[in-house]
Amino acid sequence: MRVLKIITLVLLVVFVGIQLVPTERNQSDVVPKTDFIVANNPPKDISNLLKSSCYDCHSNNTDYPWYNKVQPVSWFLERHIKKGKSELNFNEWNDYSNRRKNSKLKSIINQIKDNEMPLSSYTLIHKDAILSKTEKTFLIDYMKKLKDSLK
Repeated sequence: MRVLKIITLVLLVVFVGIQLVPTERNQSDVVPKTDFIVANNPPKDISNLLKSSCYDCHSNNTDYPWYNKVQPVSWFLERHIKKGKSELNFNEWNDYSNRRKNSKLKSIINQIKDNEMPLSSYTLIHKDAILSKTEKTFLIDYMKKLKDSLK
C-alpha cells in the first residue's frame, strides 16, 4: 500500500510540474491578404465550412478549446496544428504557386471524398466540424471549379 501511495504522489507531482511547461499558441488577429477566403472570395457557406472544419489546424489562428491548457493535451494539439499547417496553411494560400495550389486542391478534394478530413479525432469533440454529405459535395464542387480555373 505504501508503494502505491508513493507512485501516486510522484505521478501527481509530475502532472502538476508539466503544467508549467509553456506551449506555442497558434493565434493571430491578422487575416493576411494571402488568405484563401480573402484571395478567392468564396460563397459565405464555403467560408463558414472552411472556418469550422479546416482553419483550426490549417491556418495561423486556432480557436482553442478550454482543455488546451492541460498538459499533455496542449502538446498533442501543438504538434497536430504544426503538422496540419506544414501540409496546408490557408492563410498562405496566395503565396503558393499555381502548381502547388492545384496539388493542394486535388488533395483537399480527395481527402474530403475519402473522409480523411476533417480528422475523426477532431470531429469527435468538435461536432460542428462534421461535414454532411451535402456539405462535402458543395465543398468538393467548389474546389473542383477553383482547380479548373487555375489551368
